[in-house]
Amino acid sequence: MRSIELKDGTIYNFENMKIMGILNATKDSFYPGSRIEDVENAVKRAIKMVEDGADILDIGGESTRPGSDPVTVEEEIERVAPVIKAIRDRDKDILISVDTYRSETAEAAIKVGADIINDISAMTFDEKMADVAVKYNVPIILMHIKGTPKDMQKNPHYDDVVKEVKDFFQERIDYGISKGIKRNKMILDPGIGFGKNFNHNMELIRKIDSLFVFDLPILLAVSRKSSIGKALGDLPVEERLEGTIAVSCYAAMKDVDMIRVHDVLENKRAIKMIEVLK
Repeated sequence: MRSIELKDGTIYNFENMKIMGILNATKDSFYPGSRIEDVENAVKRAIKMVEDGADILDIGGESTRPGSDPVTVEEEIERVAPVIKAIRDRDKDILISVDTYRSETAEAAIKVGADIINDISAMTFDEKMADVAVKYNVPIILMHIKGTPKDMQKNPHYDDVVKEVKDFFQERIDYGISKGIKRNKMILDPGIGFGKNFNHNMELIRKIDSLFVFDLPILLAVSRKSSIGKALGDLPVEERLEGTIAVSCYAAMKDVDMIRVHDVLENKRAIKMIEVLK
């Protein structure tokens, strides 16, 4: 059974698949249904997600959809910190991750209650991110990305996408350990849609269990992404729920540790059925 150590020293076991619910404190995330524009609505959405079965809430303040422009660190903190604090004030137990590649934002989020850093750059965009993870003893999600959100979908190329993602993870794990991050503080995310075309994404999903070679928890984040739309005949984002659930069920059959989704209840029920049948 894979596990991570939380900031208070508690061991968090992935005895079954965990559900990470997405809360975007932005106005331009690729799926409009995930956007929250004020703290009150964020708390309401968070409570509903927890009631629906979310194990972790992922709070982000900058859209990283393909072609997106970055916001300032001040604006990002202004978006996420009040939301995290309000959710933490309401619920002392739910795990909260902050979706950011900036160390300043991560630190501000942890100070108001975040438990986990979710870094799309795996600590490559901000060299101080590892220092924050060590200082506050928090787990960190290391995601594979090729390029930046602005340019990552401009003809991405791999000779062997699975091998290159695995090589990237090995280098990032080694780097994290060299900076003082304990191995049991790391979670790996192959970064579906981040510098990858449709075929790259499908190959990574099909072979997701090849990442278990690291003996670290694996997060799969595919919810409503464009690859699902393409696989189903170029469906718009609003019509990709069933495809998302199918990927979640596939991941559950492959013993993936966690999925990141917009629609918690529907995915939770499907996964629960899969786990009964396994």
